[in-house]
Amino acid sequence: MLTFLFYLGAVVFLPNNVLGLWPIPRNLELGTTFLKLAPTFDIKINFDDAPQDLLDAVSRTKDYLQTDKLQRLVVGRGQNDTAAIDQASDLPHLVMSLLSTTTPHSVANEATLPIKTRSEGYSLSVPSDGSPATLTANSTLGLFRGLSTFSQLWYDLAGVTYTYEAPINIINDSPAFPYRGFMLDTARHFFTVSDIKRTLDAMSWVKDVRSAHSWKNQINMFHWHVVDSQSFPLDIPGFSEVAEKGAYSLNDTYSTTDVKDIVSYAGARGIDVLVEIDTPGHTAAIAASHPEHIACSQASPWSQFAGEPPAGQLRLAAATANFTADLISSIAKTLPSTLFSTGGDEVNTNCYVQDAQTQADLSSSGRTLEQALSSFVQTTHKSLTDLGKTPVVWEEMLLENNVSLPTTAVIMVWISSQHAALVAQKNFHIVHSPSDYFYLAYTFEPFANLTKEQETLVLGGQQLLWTEQSSPENLDSIVWPRAASSAEASRDHGARTDPY
Repeated sequence: MLTFLFYLGAVVFLPNNVLGLWPIPRNLELGTTFLKLAPTFDIKINFDDAPQDLLDAVSRTKDYLQTDKLQRLVVGRGQNDTAAIDQASDLPHLVMSLLSTTTPHSVANEATLPIKTRSEGYSLSVPSDGSPATLTANSTLGLFRGLSTFSQLWYDLAGVTYTYEAPINIINDSPAFPYRGFMLDTARHFFTVSDIKRTLDAMSWVKDVRSAHSWKNQINMFHWHVVDSQSFPLDIPGFSEVAEKGAYSLNDTYSTTDVKDIVSYAGARGIDVLVEIDTPGHTAAIAASHPEHIACSQASPWSQFAGEPPAGQLRLAAATANFTADLISSIAKTLPSTLFSTGGDEVNTNCYVQDAQTQADLSSSGRTLEQALSSFVQTTHKSLTDLGKTPVVWEEMLLENNVSLPTTAVIMVWISSQHAALVAQKNFHIVHSPSDYFYLAYTFEPFANLTKEQETLVLGGQQLLWTEQSSPENLDSIVWPRAASSAEASRDHGARTDPY
């Protein structure tokens, strides 16, 4: 049979058994016996006080098993399996159990715990003799991950849901990295709440693989690059005027209710939402409501004042730093995530050099531009750490600017994959987002150029969709399956010996 992977946009066919699992779990044992779901198949929860979002996940899984109708990728689409299916045992139910004796928490609660403390592992056993299948985990989040795997095991033939590879055993499957992300830019093009929810659904279904070490398991971080110079669609409590004047239109905004809806929807699917308010660069849209805070607004030629048009970035004076800190804290305190990004990429020095007010502020305060930038960042980050949040920044804040960052800050490496080693040398945690392997690209080695001791600093990575040339019309075709199929040909170093 053939299995396929998408590599740099090309379809590559490989001789192999076709599996609906994406990616293959770390410890997978397969048999050769046919097994079908009983007509009365059910999923049972073997503990009290199951949270509602887990109950909802069970309901969605049962619906999916009834409606997916995936057929085998073979000639005849499995028609030759008819006789074996008729003789196969029926699987009566799947029993889900928690190994922990503590009161179960919601999936959403466990998905938004501090990044290194989340428990996502599970074990799954599907016997071939018709006895119940079992799914065990230490957390409801782990059970949720296992449900996704269970749902991928089955094929359909004439309304019968079956597998030809029982017994199936998956032992202690868990992600190699705690951060497995996808970033969506909703500022260059506006995406509706339904667009975002559809993307969140896809993120929760797929299992993400990258490189020989692999991120493994469902994409669990939605990095929401919600605002930028082109538009400011986020309605922030206490700062509604920024979106009213900075969005493309009043219809192209995310209300407080919208944000709560998106975050809740994501959490119920095991996804943490990392919101980014990029500062001090990429903020030209704020000028429409607060011109007093923006330097070189609409300056021309834009290439001398910004990474892309329109020009304009936040000034660094105390009044603007306090304004920014208040704006950031107003949205951050409404979010369950422990992570929040203040951006920090592509700060344009010439913009400040040419801005008379910035130069006057620097002169009166006796500070250099770097000192003013560092003070600005410290002010905004204090507003986050006071809320118990961990700041996330693009790599320039650490590698190009002399800025003081909290030791807990997470650095997103995007300019070059080679810069990860520089970040590690400074002992900061890393999220890989390297543009030299393309945004939405594939083969990648997350530990390249790092010492063994530095490998623990790698939280994971993400693929990014900047939307200067993407919109709701091509969102799905651009993102999927490429965001999920990364480096399917590569495996864990020394961790896998099976042929799948």
